[in-house]
Amino acid sequence: MESTKAGHRGACLCGAVSIVARTKSDSIGACHCTMCRKWGGGPLLAAECEGDVDFEGAEDISIFASSEWAERGFCRQCGTHLFYRLKQEQHYAIPVGLFEDGDRWKLTEQIFVDQKPPFYSFAEKTKDLTGEEVFAQYTGA
Repeated sequence: MESTKAGHRGACLCGAVSIVARTKSDSIGACHCTMCRKWGGGPLLAAECEGDVDFEGAEDISIFASSEWAERGFCRQCGTHLFYRLKQEQHYAIPVGLFEDGDRWKLTEQIFVDQKPPFYSFAEKTKDLTGEEVFAQYTGA
């Protein structure tokens, strides 16, 4: 599946869940928080969507409430990570590896850089935010 005017297309490993998502841009961000690293074994590389996400095979999606404000979805058949979602705003972070148009993305932001371990780094020049700065963006503090 590929990018279309209607959105970026992709699917989980087993194909039980497919997705069409209209992203905010062709930029992706890396989240280095301890939860994302525990969830996927490394940073979450994701594209942002403002609720503009359609799933086929929704009956195969399991959801884990990972905090008071967010939840994570995965395929109950193969375990593929499908999304991180803020509960209130319906803001989605979709793992960019789900999409079939992998060469179009540009890494532009890193968040929770204060939780990033020292054993990896990215070469791209990005906007870097600490956890405190990320929470301030959403709370206006």
